[in-house]
Amino acid sequence: MNRKIKFEFLLCFSVLILFLLTGWVQAVNSIIPEETNLVADIVEKVGPSVVYVDTLSYKTYRNPLSPFFNDPFFRDFFDIFPQPEERRIPQKGLGSGFIFRSDGYILTNEHVIQGAEQIKVTLKDGREFDGKVIGSDPLTDIAIIKVDATDLPALPLGDSDRARVGEWMIAIGNPYGLSHTVTVGVLSAKGRPIYSGDSGREYENFLQTDAAINPGNSGGALLDADGNPLGIVTAIYGEGKGIGFAIPIDDVLVMLEDFLQSTVKRPIIGFFIERRRDEKGPYLYINKVLNGSPAEKYGIRIGDRITELNRKKIREGMKIQSVFRTLRQQESIQLKVAKGAKSVIMNIDVKDLADYVPAPMDEGLCSVKISDIKGYPKLKFKLKEKDGVVVTKVISGSPGPRCGLRIGDVVFKINNNVISNKKDFDAFMAEGLKRNYILYQVKRRDEIFFLPVKLDTLL
Repeated sequence: MNRKIKFEFLLCFSVLILFLLTGWVQAVNSIIPEETNLVADIVEKVGPSVVYVDTLSYKTYRNPLSPFFNDPFFRDFFDIFPQPEERRIPQKGLGSGFIFRSDGYILTNEHVIQGAEQIKVTLKDGREFDGKVIGSDPLTDIAIIKVDATDLPALPLGDSDRARVGEWMIAIGNPYGLSHTVTVGVLSAKGRPIYSGDSGREYENFLQTDAAINPGNSGGALLDADGNPLGIVTAIYGEGKGIGFAIPIDDVLVMLEDFLQSTVKRPIIGFFIERRRDEKGPYLYINKVLNGSPAEKYGIRIGDRITELNRKKIREGMKIQSVFRTLRQQESIQLKVAKGAKSVIMNIDVKDLADYVPAPMDEGLCSVKISDIKGYPKLKFKLKEKDGVVVTKVISGSPGPRCGLRIGDVVFKINNNVISNKKDFDAFMAEGLKRNYILYQVKRRDEIFFLPVKLDTLL
């Protein structure tokens, strides 16, 4: 009898286990795509369109002891050879990209090719090409490279706006130089704002994924389950694993024509903003208005608060910068501006912004004062340089510190143009501002480095 009960118990238990396993398998099958080789099929199809981007740039160091080494007395005393005042140290970089036009046009990140003097593009089949930057924009971190080739395997660009959180995502790139590495995850979130402490850049509309992203993935493709690129892989979250970000393809498409014309011309209203909140909710606080700007002419003043943008209330996570970045695609924008206790509606005609270029420095971009290297500034900062300009003041409470410039910095090149004095500085700044891109070459004490102009909050 006991044996019979045992047998029946074991039989019932086995049936229960079988039932549970069947349900589990069905649940798993409902999650996993029917095509078990889905990812492999996509990689096989898309992989040849993903490229390896290898860059070479140079960092210049100045030898602070060079004058002593070049003096005959010191050379004889220390039995040394003359030392060069400057040394150019090669810096190698690596990243990814993907072909979006068969005649050799490749999408990647601006930070992948920034400052590069040589660009080498390697295809999956081993072919190598010299790359040329066709257009780039540090504000959006997008760049286009052109190689001299035809009939390349191009990827049709997807629609990131239709992507749903939870969809399968595939990332293909070259992390740590490991060519065509494939990782899989899901779309974790859309419209993520992030701030990059390393570059000082701020973005507000990233795609977030848990597909493994590592250094070298930058510029690669983030694909959906159909193999369409939904984003350009851009960044990782330094303090956590499984958190990566990509630029939505829709943001790329908006600016693609500008990039193909080798420049991004972005109309500028001429004010700086801060996101703030009071008992009524979030708003945009105007903390600086540039002299002679369209903003000034429209009556916008420091202390004003923007509470609505294009008839929509300002809210947390709202894509403020995206609206202003796409001004060229708009005829006008409407602002509801609170001035003390009353509010006014401002309809800003984009045509009024077309010809405005901010003043090179003192009134504009970085809110710093500069001076020729002579007289009092030279004595105050104990400068040995003859050429260049020196930063003498960073205006308190301004966006200036975000540009990275500090008091005592010597700026001796702008966009690779040598600066002899303030006149040169102003001329090259004005030229650079027309292209919406400024790259300073700066000496701070004995260190020489590059600083890109940050237009993140200049609207």
